[in-house]
Amino acid sequence: MASRQLQERRRQFQQYKTDVKSRGKPFYPHAMLHDTIMSLVVVMVIIGLTIVWKYTAEESHDGGESTSGLLGKLYDNPADSGTINFVPRPDWYFYFLFYLLRIFKWPESVILGTVGIPTICLILLLAMPFMDLRSERRLLRRPVAIVAAVLVVVSMGVLTWKGATAKEALGSELIAEVPHWTERQSLPESALAGAKLFAESGCLNCHTYLGAGSSNLGAPDLTDIGTKGLGITTQIEHLKCPSCVNPGSPMPSFADFSDAQLRDLAVFLEASKGEQ
Repeated sequence: MASRQLQERRRQFQQYKTDVKSRGKPFYPHAMLHDTIMSLVVVMVIIGLTIVWKYTAEESHDGGESTSGLLGKLYDNPADSGTINFVPRPDWYFYFLFYLLRIFKWPESVILGTVGIPTICLILLLAMPFMDLRSERRLLRRPVAIVAAVLVVVSMGVLTWKGATAKEALGSELIAEVPHWTERQSLPESALAGAKLFAESGCLNCHTYLGAGSSNLGAPDLTDIGTKGLGITTQIEHLKCPSCVNPGSPMPSFADFSDAQLRDLAVFLEASKGEQ
């Protein structure tokens, strides 16, 4: 069987060589030359657009936002590393992977959504030319391939749309939870400022607190973090450098917060001793 397939492929290759000699041009060097020239044209267009963008926009002399040129600005305003209202989003072509993380949650199945499914799909794509050796190219006679392609396109389209329209819990929305936290935790007045900052600063993107938020990357529930008796100083040190206090911690640093903000957060965390 294998020998018969090999002979058939050799026959088709010889037929291709004969057809090229009599009716056409070989892929090398003719088609490769055309592709190379077109690639150079694309690169030159990109370089040209870059030059236009660079020299038609005026750079700001005070480190702020630059003046817009023909193709846009060189720089926006400097990023505020201490912002508490920014919700990070991926580029649009990663929205389908972004939404997979909402389906396959940490820690049980996140590896399946981030590595497993994309890797399996990539392996199948690379293996397809070696698996399907038929010469038939008419779409109506390839129902399995057509159905598989349609399902892939529809699946990625739906996941991309869901990822683009997914709503994130903003700090302004989570502040509404603060009165409930105060009542259920019997928080003192001194912890209210920290509770509002906790709701605004994105802590609930990874942690949970009295049922609010989402658990990601193994981040613990902080409802009763105050029962551990860590102390204000340790809480502040952990917020400034999580990996210094807890080696290997994936938690980002909050060192850009002011001393007053760090203390407010620490007071709130220490006052969180579980539902009263």
